[in-house]
Amino acid sequence: MPRTKKPVIEYRHYSLPIHFPVLLLSGERWKISDIKSEHLHFHNHLEIGICHSDSGFMQIEGETLPFQAGDVTCLPRYLPHTTYSSPDEASLWSYIFFSPEELFQQSFGGAYSNVEPGLPAIKGTNCILSREKHPKVYLLATAVVNELQQRQPYYQESAYGLLLSLYIELLRIYSKHEALPAQQTGHPPKSTLAISPALEAIAQNYMSPMTIDELAELCHLSTTHFRRKFHEIMGTAPLDFLSSTRIEEACKLLRSTEDTILSISGQVGFHSVSSFNRCFVRLIGESPKEWRKNALQSASQSAKASILEFTGWV
Repeated sequence: MPRTKKPVIEYRHYSLPIHFPVLLLSGERWKISDIKSEHLHFHNHLEIGICHSDSGFMQIEGETLPFQAGDVTCLPRYLPHTTYSSPDEASLWSYIFFSPEELFQQSFGGAYSNVEPGLPAIKGTNCILSREKHPKVYLLATAVVNELQQRQPYYQESAYGLLLSLYIELLRIYSKHEALPAQQTGHPPKSTLAISPALEAIAQNYMSPMTIDELAELCHLSTTHFRRKFHEIMGTAPLDFLSSTRIEEACKLLRSTEDTILSISGQVGFHSVSSFNRCFVRLIGESPKEWRKNALQSASQSAKASILEFTGWV
């Protein structure tokens, strides 16, 4: 009996703007073909998608789910998926990427809030929210897109408030899903991306010392298997990915603060400024001091929020 071919899974990294960490992808470029990709992909941020026209299918964790115009999709980071339109159609989408923890840290950390900014109940079977069942989600999501597209005065403040309302509505929806046992929903819990615990650990604790053995243990994999699986999916070694994450966070601090390079190197997890400088030059191509000077002098450079163009990742 022939062995089932495993899908190729790709990592797509979106680095968010510094001062308003929300990314909108919209316009005619985001028409989805009716040709099904052989590859699944996942992102490093929460993705909210709005289908504006036509219909099609999403493949999520081995399941194929239909979508139609008016649907809103909610995909947590590290959830492999792909989207394709119905035959002879080209569905039009808008996508919003953001990190709830980063965007709402002040709101969720306030004295009057007991909100935990996580959506643990999102699975493949409930990622697609129809406009008929969830009109408020559709209304808020499209309002966010309109604000980000039109850029009227105070659009960031307006988009922030709308996103907060949208996210709270999603928390309400998915907390109901979480309260239902698998037998009631009719869908058993799905397995997640094998290396997602390691990716979460790096995202949340990049400033702390980490070893490959510790990351492998989080994923319940042997160190050898973890190394191989991580490189297969991410295209790089675990500790190289950790270094890249630290340098990207350093770039944010170099642009947005007046902290010294010595202070920043410690904040992002380097034990010495010399090792920080070597890693920075290797990934970026220039020293932190030179990069900060150029970033502050050039408006186009300061708008950039990703080191991945230097590393060659897609």
